Amino acid sequence: MRAVLCDHWGAPRDLRVSEVEQPTPGTGQVRVAVRAAGLNFADTLMIAGKYQEKPPFPFAPGLEAAGIIDALGPGVENLKVGTRVLALANHGAFAESLVTGASDVFAIPDSMDFAAAAGFPITYGTAHGALIWRANLKPGEVLLVHGAAGGAGLAAVEVGKALGATVIATARGANKLEVARAHGADYTIDTGGDSTGEDLRERVKSLTQGRGVDVVFDPVGGAMFDASLRCVAWGARLLVIGFAAGAVPQIPANILLVKNISAVGLYWGGYRQHAPDLLRAQFADLFAWFEAGKLKPHVSHRFPLDQAVEALELLTSRQSTGKVVLTIGAD
Repeated sequence: MRAVLCDHWGAPRDLRVSEVEQPTPGTGQVRVAVRAAGLNFADTLMIAGKYQEKPPFPFAPGLEAAGIIDALGPGVENLKVGTRVLALANHGAFAESLVTGASDVFAIPDSMDFAAAAGFPITYGTAHGALIWRANLKPGEVLLVHGAAGGAGLAAVEVGKALGATVIATARGANKLEVARAHGADYTIDTGGDSTGEDLRERVKSLTQGRGVDVVFDPVGGAMFDASLRCVAWGARLLVIGFAAGAVPQIPANILLVKNISAVGLYWGGYRQHAPDLLRAQFADLFAWFEAGKLKPHVSHRFPLDQAVEALELLTSRQSTGKVVLTIGAD
């Protein structure tokens, strides 16, 4: 089978596509014939040696995939060969076959194509878990989503609307803001970062009649997090999702104290180890929302496996919206 291989720490351009032996599922594992694989910024960290997991060389990157189960390992009883699934993995999704644990595989709705499914679990799992488990977002509250045209941000816009919130979306540039509006954002703010960018605090205060927002979904960090602290309502919840801006914010505790603000982190991947049953219930809810038309996964670019380098470089250039996906074989 073909796989995208990393054989030393480096950049996307250092990856190569090569023929490797097809893996065999072990006890409690399944093998998926991969039809699509989702790209994440974590993939670029992994191949650079900056991720928390450092697989032995050579390895295939890739944390999420979709395809068809074609082999079961011993002890797997709740899944069948031929089932269309999405799959999570510690690595290995950028390949024609993926072996992963049976608990990391979820049957997908018939109406969900493989490209949408491949980019679904991490973004929508993160948005759903953050807004429900960590922030307890309620109908009628105001949600501020940063990086709202990116994978997790766009999912948070949709999940926020499904939960009955008023959603304010931030992004850089008119094209990205239009994507956020198309997926349900009630209001948008251009945070262009130059003279064309809007003042986040003033715009939020204007939109909320001076009250501020109830929940902030922040995968950006840096100055955006600092500005968010100054446009939240009393009792607000700030969700720390990631640091796409590169700078990890240092939270001034006095602001948290005065306004009774909660700053809450979410690393969704940790639930795979600590609460796998919670993930299964979560995906049941998300798939039901998808079938009801409340979630509309946005894949802005699709690349064949042989163009994985170009796909990762597009992702890191921040020119994409929603998800970038590798397509492998026929859908």
